[in-house]
Amino acid sequence: MPEQLGTKQDQNTLTYLSKLGANLLESIVRRFSNPQTARRNRFILLVVTALILTFLILPSQHFSSFSYKAGDIATSDIRAQREYLVEDHALTELRRKEAGTNAPIIYNLSDRIPTYLAGKLEQALAAIHQRQPSTKRITAEEWRKILTPLLDTELNDTEIKALTRIRSDKAFLAEAKILLDDLYKRKIVLDGKVFQNDARRGVEILSDDGHFIGAGDAATSFAEIAEARRIVADWTFSSLGEPGDANRISSLIARILLPNFFFNKESTEARAKASMETVRPVLFKVQKGEMIVRIGERISAEQAQKLRAIFQEQRNDSRLFTGLGTFALILVLFYFPYRFACKNIRKFNPSNKDVLIISLLITGSFFVFKTALLISHNIGPVFPAVDVSNYFYLFPFAAGAMIVRVFINSEVALVYCAALAPLLGIMFNNSMFVVIYAMLGSIIGAHGMRQCSDRSTIYTAGLKISVVNLALALSFQTFSNTLFTMQTVYVAFFALVGGVLSAGFVSGFIPVIETLFNYTTDIKMLELANLNSPLLRDLMIKAPGTYHHSVVVGNLVEAAAESINANPLLARVAAYYHDIGKASKPLYFIENQGGDENRHDKLTPSMSALILISHIKEGAELARENHLGQSIIDIIRQHHGTGLIKFFYERAKTQAEGSGQTVEEKDFRYPGPKPQTREAGIVMLADCVEAASRTLVNPTPDRIQGMVQNIINRIFTDGQLDECELTLKNLHEIARSFNRILNGIFHHRIDYPEPVHKSGSGTRKADAKPAVNAQPRTEDGDSPHADTAEQPPAKAPRHVPPAKKGGGEDLKRLGMS
Repeated sequence: MPEQLGTKQDQNTLTYLSKLGANLLESIVRRFSNPQTARRNRFILLVVTALILTFLILPSQHFSSFSYKAGDIATSDIRAQREYLVEDHALTELRRKEAGTNAPIIYNLSDRIPTYLAGKLEQALAAIHQRQPSTKRITAEEWRKILTPLLDTELNDTEIKALTRIRSDKAFLAEAKILLDDLYKRKIVLDGKVFQNDARRGVEILSDDGHFIGAGDAATSFAEIAEARRIVADWTFSSLGEPGDANRISSLIARILLPNFFFNKESTEARAKASMETVRPVLFKVQKGEMIVRIGERISAEQAQKLRAIFQEQRNDSRLFTGLGTFALILVLFYFPYRFACKNIRKFNPSNKDVLIISLLITGSFFVFKTALLISHNIGPVFPAVDVSNYFYLFPFAAGAMIVRVFINSEVALVYCAALAPLLGIMFNNSMFVVIYAMLGSIIGAHGMRQCSDRSTIYTAGLKISVVNLALALSFQTFSNTLFTMQTVYVAFFALVGGVLSAGFVSGFIPVIETLFNYTTDIKMLELANLNSPLLRDLMIKAPGTYHHSVVVGNLVEAAAESINANPLLARVAAYYHDIGKASKPLYFIENQGGDENRHDKLTPSMSALILISHIKEGAELARENHLGQSIIDIIRQHHGTGLIKFFYERAKTQAEGSGQTVEEKDFRYPGPKPQTREAGIVMLADCVEAASRTLVNPTPDRIQGMVQNIINRIFTDGQLDECELTLKNLHEIARSFNRILNGIFHHRIDYPEPVHKSGSGTRKADAKPAVNAQPRTEDGDSPHADTAEQPPAKAPRHVPPAKKGGGEDLKRLGMS
């Protein structure tokens, strides 16, 4: 018991949530359909839809965009979609390395070295003279600590003494400066062998400030640092007094010598890098249509390089400009066909709700196709025998157009196909095959959904799509010169399954859309056509005359709609419900009074007209509350058009003549609008014809024909059919079908005579022979009469032929002897 209680609570919760969702969606649709903001809402919807589709289409999922590596197996034939210049990375890198290796080596030739060395000697002498006046005797070790940092070399005792014995610092420094300048006129290098190797490659000589001085090669003269030190060791100084001090000072200067021609590592690397950057990439051309790799082949290093280069080039394209271009293209494809259809196609008039449904269908379709495209691409390695580019034959491209055809009309479905197919071609690698395949399949599918009255129609349309898909697939295979390959078998199978998939999608989504968005399809109309539906049962109980009138009108409009190729199901269902507004005040309508007093006798003509007019508004509200659908609501509002309630208008004029008042004709006309569709026009004509047929006293075929012709002419001349698409030829066909149905309804019955009883033992029966041209009788045996003043009934025959004797086999009861 608790489990059952829990189950019921769950069911109630689900029911509540479903109703809440439906009400929320209905409020959204109602707000979107607000006439005051309709234009703004459509513009916002257009922009939002275009943005979503732009993100779905980009990044474009090309079949050749898979990251292949050398040694992988190709899952499809991959051709170059356009001309590509592919960089040979290996050859380019090799040439760049060669350029870097061959770049000249940078050496700096410094002219600051002599001055630098002379400065060191001057600092040492200045330190010595600064401390010599002191009375304290300075030891050799103390001098070594002072002079070693200044000269960057270790000094022995004799060298220290030689420095301290220099009498004239100025003369010594001048002489040393001259000798150093003369020495550094040479290019002194640290390692001669290294320089010779560099010189063979090429040397560029820069100054201290980086200016180019010249170039060097193997013939460039130079001196190693060791040779320069030997030269310095032989120097003599005239300013030195003690013998041997010159050798000691020269040895000291030799040790502190520096090369003035040295390798510049940073500048050399920068020059090598610059030389490498000047090398342009080595490119080779891939022609448009060139086969990069075939399905099932093992990808070589060269093929992998081409594929990576092509994919990289596709990725390096400007996403911003591609996205903006795609967004602009979507706006153009949506807006201009829409404007053209609004201006030139009469039946193209989608409501705001229709536009919302179309937007949701397009967005949902592209999301499904994008997902299917990614799945089919990823399963390529699992089924390498199937070319990945052939999986699109499986996709249910026609499902959206079929749904649009069911819920709106074929004109809107055609514009839907024209806008959708090019965008699908863009998504599928700019494939014209996909554009043709999607467009033609969608058109055939939409055509197959015409007057979809049951589920079998959907799958019949799916089979038609399969046939067209197969024909297109074989044509594409022939065009690609791959007809006699194994791929043709897969393509044919996919094309056949694609049509069935479209039908399956449509069959599954129709009830969902029908429920969520309150649409009325032919399938739902078949349910509404059930005479045991709650509304019709209520009408039968409250207004039996109106119910019978509606059933007869339904028979009339169905035959008329079939005769002019209109929608007979919509016409019949609309006829059943066109007068449901009379159920609220049934006794104010003549067909429900049943011989009682006429309530309009106690009302003013204007009040009577208001009551008659009110059944239009009440019927439309009742239909809206019971979700009968907009098409039926429109016919309820239009089935009287702006017709004149002539009886009460004439009565009001008669009463007004005596009082001197004026009567406005517009107060006695229905509010309209006039019929906008052929089905609405047929319901108007049948409604008037059926009501007028009740006034015929002796409804012979000629009288029925004249009555039908007069009614149609009156409605036509009143302009009630000006806004629907009924032609004069259609009116003739409608009149002919009305005559046929009414003649069947009002056909003459045979007047069988009553049995003749005689006194005596035998009983004589009436002759079974019928009386010719007998007058039809009612249930009471009386002749029917409606308006005897205009049309007196024909007289019944006075003589009844005598009955013949039936022998001994007279029937006592029907069916028994």
